[in-house]
Amino acid sequence: MQQTSPLLTLTLSVMLAIMVGWLLMIGKSLLIPIIIAVMSIYVIATSSRAMARWPVTRHLPELLRKMLLGLVFIAILAALNWVVIITARDLVALGPAYQANIERLIAQGFGLFGLEENADWESISEVVFGRIDMPAFISGLAGSVGSMVGVLVLAVVYAVFLAAEATGFARKLAVAVPDRMQALRTQGMIEMINARIGDYLAVKTLINVIVGMLSWVVLWAFGVDHALFWALMIGILNYIPYFGSLIAVAFPVLMATVQFGSLYLALGVAASLTAVNMWVGNWLEPRMIGGRVNMSPFVVVAALSFWTTLWGVAGAILAVPMTSTLAIILAAFTQTRPFAVLLANDVSVFEHSADQSRTG
Repeated sequence: MQQTSPLLTLTLSVMLAIMVGWLLMIGKSLLIPIIIAVMSIYVIATSSRAMARWPVTRHLPELLRKMLLGLVFIAILAALNWVVIITARDLVALGPAYQANIERLIAQGFGLFGLEENADWESISEVVFGRIDMPAFISGLAGSVGSMVGVLVLAVVYAVFLAAEATGFARKLAVAVPDRMQALRTQGMIEMINARIGDYLAVKTLINVIVGMLSWVVLWAFGVDHALFWALMIGILNYIPYFGSLIAVAFPVLMATVQFGSLYLALGVAASLTAVNMWVGNWLEPRMIGGRVNMSPFVVVAALSFWTTLWGVAGAILAVPMTSTLAIILAAFTQTRPFAVLLANDVSVFEHSADQSRTG
């Protein structure tokens, strides 16, 4: 058999990568809801297994537990949609007042440098700050969040059908792989991969819920308008590594600034929210997630840049869950384990498993 030249192999690989990237870009509106639906199924399945260990719910049938969790998921989305609608309506109505506070803060800032008596101040203010349109900015922000809610609703529809398909997976596998032993090994491998992915996604989601609840307490204590909406945004953006918490804190701090017209209160909100995120990121998350995700910081940043370029904010939120899922799948097979090692931050896990396989 004639061997393929390395140059031809490299060329075909580059062409395949370009084609896959192009398909991912044009298929954004189709793929994002499907991926969210798949991840939701993982979270629901893992949560159902956790409920099986609780004294109150352990006697419920598995199907009933999953149905209850599905109803909770739908109720959360409905509540999120309601919160977005109410927040958008109120923010647009209060936009002029917020804009007046911004201009007053800017005037105070210039006054600190003795510029308030400058004869050209009014013209400068009109040219630079007169173009600030807070109602338009708020409407655009609310529209973006509203479109995200629409994607989540579509993901619920996909999740319902995926859950129905999952019940017949064992029979499909038996038909696809007639060899019973091979089918059992394949099913065991799939169950192991699903368990690891589900554990990570469920724990990460729980951490984000905790972040959102603590942030709501902080925002409520300071009296920031629409604290629930900003807390939800903080919980969602916390899926984005490194930069997500910074972005999440910036929005409510800006809200506090334009609402109160006081930099001191805004700094207090910023310090409190930063303390919450630092506690969660540096103490709670490492203890709860542990070794479920083992990716180097460079891989995380590269994945974040790649998926953000392709899919925008949705890609940034899904980057780490998707990349960690890929790493778990690669680590599960001998042929692809070297790629998982290259993605990992701590390779001692793979050394330990290699030693066990040699001694076994």
